[in-house]
Amino acid sequence: MKSLILVRHAKSSWDFGVIDKQRPLEEKGISAIKKVAEKVASILPENLLFWCSTALRASQTSKIFCETLSIDASKINFIDKLYTFDESQLESEIKKCDDVIENLILFGHNEAITNFVNKFGNKYIENVPTAGFVYLQFEQSSWKNINGGKIIKTVFPKEI
Repeated sequence: MKSLILVRHAKSSWDFGVIDKQRPLEEKGISAIKKVAEKVASILPENLLFWCSTALRASQTSKIFCETLSIDASKINFIDKLYTFDESQLESEIKKCDDVIENLILFGHNEAITNFVNKFGNKYIENVPTAGFVYLQFEQSSWKNINGGKIIKTVFPKEI
């Protein structure tokens, strides 16, 4: 069985005149991801592998998530190919995960996350919001074969 947690980066700002990949989080986003992390602390599986897009807003989100839960942020693996808005590319990267890994948490971007969840999950989600958390489980033993996943839990900031 494989567990996959997808976290969309928190709310970012367009106010700094930087390229998309360098957009930082807004205060509202920082607050939201802290609340989400606190809410999900008790349900996170052990031995999580952390993957994150190299975009600033995603890396800040992952680091704040880890800091909130007293997880060593040096465990985060930053992967440039996770800076994607395309669910097919996201799927391709997830399916490259080593099968010795049972539990993967990935910090990334929309539309890729929402479309991935709707392709692989058992419930339709119109939109995974910023700082949104979706926990899926798959019966398959190999990442490259995942399909027909079950959504175990969603946590969205407006629900907290």
